[in-house]
Amino acid sequence: MINNHKIRIAVILSPLVLAGCVTASDGETYMGLNAGFSTVEAETRLATGKQAVWVQNREQAQDLTKRVHGMVHKKTINADTAVQVALLNNKGLQASYAEVGMSSAEAWQQTMLENPTVSIGVLGIAAPELGAYRAIEGMIASNILAIMTRERRVDIADTKFRQAQQSAALATLTLAAETRAAWINAVSAFETVTYLNRALIAADSASELAEELGKTGAFGKSGQARQHVFYAELTGQLAEARLAANLAKEELTRRMGLWGTDVDYFVPNALPRVPNRVKKKHAIEKEALSRRVDLQVAKLELEAVAKSYGLTNATRYVTDIGLLGGAELERSVDENGNKSSEVTGLLEVDFSIPIFDSGKARLRKAEAAYMRAANQLAEKAVNIRSEARSAYTSYRSTHDIALHYKRNVLPLRTTIDEEALLTYNGMITSTFELLADTRAQINSLLLSVGAKKTFWLADANLSAAIYGGGAASGGSAPAANVADGGGGGH
Repeated sequence: MINNHKIRIAVILSPLVLAGCVTASDGETYMGLNAGFSTVEAETRLATGKQAVWVQNREQAQDLTKRVHGMVHKKTINADTAVQVALLNNKGLQASYAEVGMSSAEAWQQTMLENPTVSIGVLGIAAPELGAYRAIEGMIASNILAIMTRERRVDIADTKFRQAQQSAALATLTLAAETRAAWINAVSAFETVTYLNRALIAADSASELAEELGKTGAFGKSGQARQHVFYAELTGQLAEARLAANLAKEELTRRMGLWGTDVDYFVPNALPRVPNRVKKKHAIEKEALSRRVDLQVAKLELEAVAKSYGLTNATRYVTDIGLLGGAELERSVDENGNKSSEVTGLLEVDFSIPIFDSGKARLRKAEAAYMRAANQLAEKAVNIRSEARSAYTSYRSTHDIALHYKRNVLPLRTTIDEEALLTYNGMITSTFELLADTRAQINSLLLSVGAKKTFWLADANLSAAIYGGGAASGGSAPAANVADGGGGGH
């Protein structure tokens, strides 16, 4: 009996001993509420200079709400403020950060051993000669393969955890780029409306003058109609421009995640001046390859697939091994009515035999997945090189174009306007010629606004091409016929 008890204890504990040196510290890396977020925050600060915050409780949410309200309510915000508000307040971004938490929890889960399965059975229930039962059988089952592959599974989960961090950083940079582009579009739209208002004043004056001259017979009906239709068309174009400006501002509002009284903010009347000098990027491809977050995500994807491939190869023939240990207590009655008990140890191993499924299909699938990830990484690297070159070329070219309007076109238009005014005062130029020159100057101003907007979008795209986050976009440039744009300082 004593020997039987020793066998039972040893067999029951044997599946647990197979776990090896598993300690609680194995999962400490993934246990914290902010596990992995330091990587996201560092990537964000490097690329944008702004702070990223992972909100995980009501107190943090309330503090950020107050902070955001103080940054935007009844204030005129610049592009940097808009980006910072978006990183603090956008709920979609917080959902991306939650993915990091889910990934850390999954990695933490993989560090834990599978719980053993315990089964207890009672045989010969209600046996009259024994009282209640004839035998009790107890078993503890443990998955040996899960224990043997634990280290690899933890390694794969850790890779996916790092990938989730980079994906969250990429989502942050994408939102930052989109918010900056939305701010540029909104400000440019309001700046355009400012110039359209000036053009409308000139058109109104021309229309009124044509009507008065028509009453005296000094101006024909066709000439009057031309001035009236110009004013009417410009009125409609201005209404469209104001609508475009309001919609552009709403787009910015969505990026920043604002609602309620927080939407009562303003943007400047005009975009910043184009700088006289451009940023020098002598190794733009190398810089992009070393810093692009989406390239890091692709690299980690390949690493995860490679490790999964190794696990698939290791478990190709045996997909599951179970060890069952336990004991059976059996009671009996001899001829004289004496009762006795006997404990018998039990040990079972179960596994699948690869007769029909040799694992070749799973192995081929893993190989194909690896090749897919490898080719996607190679394509990403090629595209990043091209995107970096294109972004810098666009940045340099749009800078030259914007400066051309600033230094050449607008000064010439100003000279024409001033000379026209002098000749008008000298009774050499007619009123309508003066108004025509004014309209031409407005057209040049609108082209200048469009060129300036395109440059600042290219500037935002340059940063996105180096760090990741996608290209900023922003509608078409104002047309040259006094008929495009948005509003000012609203």
